Amino acid sequence: MVVERKMTKKFLEEAYAGESMAHMRYMIFADVAEREGFPNIAKLFRAIAFAELVHARNHYEALGNVKDTPSNLQVAIDGETFEVEEMYPVYKATAELQGEKEAVRSTHYALEAEKIHAELYKKAKELAEQKKDLEIKKVYICPVCGYTAVDEAPDRCPVCGVPKEKFVVFE
Repeated sequence: MVVERKMTKKFLEEAYAGESMAHMRYMIFADVAEREGFPNIAKLFRAIAFAELVHARNHYEALGNVKDTPSNLQVAIDGETFEVEEMYPVYKATAELQGEKEAVRSTHYALEAEKIHAELYKKAKELAEQKKDLEIKKVYICPVCGYTAVDEAPDRCPVCGVPKEKFVVFE
């Protein structure tokens, strides 16, 4: 059953946002703890991050936002397209206007990666609507900017220059 009352829906949306941010924050903190030589603290951060993911998933499902794969892909396409066409260009322009170099860099990196994500999701949706899966062996993600490559990574990231060996591989 989907939540219908406006106030409850608003609160659940806020809870979903908060749990989602906590999940990401704790994953980032886990990476820092790992780098600093605290493997058990990193483990704790990752475990609790998973719990936050469970909470976020429960809220998102209660809001009625989880559908079939083609519908979920359309939500992803819409989100990525919004980021590419509206959100990141405005964020980047504002950062440039205000001379915030780190924000310019991070919004540029995100914008370039989101363009690729939108196209990949569009291709996946076309196939899912035909009841077919993507034919990919590996997905490579640049750990610095998020550039995404399918099946083979470039020798160097075309956005930030990171060498191929540093890409994170999803098999």
